[in-house]
Amino acid sequence: MSWRVGELKNNETVKIKVGFGFDTHKLTEGRDLMLGGVSIPHEKGALGHSDADVLIHAIIDALLGAAGLPDIGFQFPDSDPQYKNVDSKILLRKTLEMICTRGFAIGNIDTTIVLQRPKIQTFIPVMQHTLSQILNLSADQLTVKAKTSENLGFIGREEGISAYATVLLEKTTDGR
Repeated sequence: MSWRVGELKNNETVKIKVGFGFDTHKLTEGRDLMLGGVSIPHEKGALGHSDADVLIHAIIDALLGAAGLPDIGFQFPDSDPQYKNVDSKILLRKTLEMICTRGFAIGNIDTTIVLQRPKIQTFIPVMQHTLSQILNLSADQLTVKAKTSENLGFIGREEGISAYATVLLEKTTDGR
């Protein structure tokens, strides 16, 4: 039997979709710094309508984009009081339900957090575990990386934080 790229044994083709997500928030005193569902000790936290978890928000936008759905602001608008200070892990679970309903499964997620301080390397395994549990992923399906901006721009001045996410979805069923 010969195999061709994108073909399953029973001659059903695999449909894959790629999504890209980005989020950025201002850093301010008096807020918790939430990253990947984990509270990071720091004198500043991200300012936002929800808990302002830039990593989860970037993942949500990547998932929604790959599934052909409108962005996080459409799905969970900041004009809706039910999302005020909401735990972004709840939004991630709802997003997973949306993409599963459309017949998609997550192939992998690759992310990068960009911040000057604090150094978060020791928190990355906890973030990966937290996110993997929510998304039902194995350790090799999710990466979290951290970078600084080499003291350049608003991130370098410690005024803000950003995150990027790339997602691969695989179509498993027709969904709805």
